[in-house]
Amino acid sequence: MRAGIELVPVSLPELVVARMERDQDYVGLKAVYTIGRIERGRSEFWTRGRAWRGAPGSIVLQQPGDVHRDIARDGPMTYQLIRLPDDVEPLFRGVRLHSCLDADDPRGAAFQRLHDAVLRRADRLTLECLYTEAIAALGGIGGSRSEHTRPVRRALEMIHDRLAEAWTLDELARHAGLDKFHLCRAFRSQVGLPPHAYRTQLRIREAKALLSAGVRPRDIAPRVGLYDQSQLNRHFRRIVGMTPGEFVRAR
Repeated sequence: MRAGIELVPVSLPELVVARMERDQDYVGLKAVYTIGRIERGRSEFWTRGRAWRGAPGSIVLQQPGDVHRDIARDGPMTYQLIRLPDDVEPLFRGVRLHSCLDADDPRGAAFQRLHDAVLRRADRLTLECLYTEAIAALGGIGGSRSEHTRPVRRALEMIHDRLAEAWTLDELARHAGLDKFHLCRAFRSQVGLPPHAYRTQLRIREAKALLSAGVRPRDIAPRVGLYDQSQLNRHFRRIVGMTPGEFVRAR
């Protein structure tokens, strides 16, 4: 798989902007709020309980906890991604953002202006104004609610609360209050991944956070519930595209 990420220099320190190229299907768990725009290619992807279609100019809005799974692509994809600062999360807690807006959707106008300004290397004041408008637009874009059923919510809570622990599917099902056969089916349908794959995505997300905080790669595995360094390296490379050591050096 070829997945290239290039940071884009911007004059507003709060924003992290990157251009990403990908030529194979992707499955992942989102850790931050992003405002993405498809620059090249067409795709169909699943998130929040339904399939979406994106084309050049489409705006893709994602928030922490979203599972993204590619269904189909028409050639290599190029995205421009704007990562929002962590302090915006309280502003949208409890709001489910609409995932994909067509290029001509008027609800995406503020996001289009921000992406265009990034491309033309706009000055700081311009970016500050357009970024503020984009945040305000996010507040009015709520929709696409895909509420999890109570058993799936309880399963998600247990996975998050006991991320570094070892537990069985039977234990998860008992906590959720549903037999394991129906739980697995409901979990995959509503979350987008089976419980074991979702837990692995969460563990690697936590590993990335620990590495970014300065924890040494060799100390990560037991803190996120993985057996050893070898298992951490295997999952990290599969999900992130590089080893933990390479991730640290890249940062």
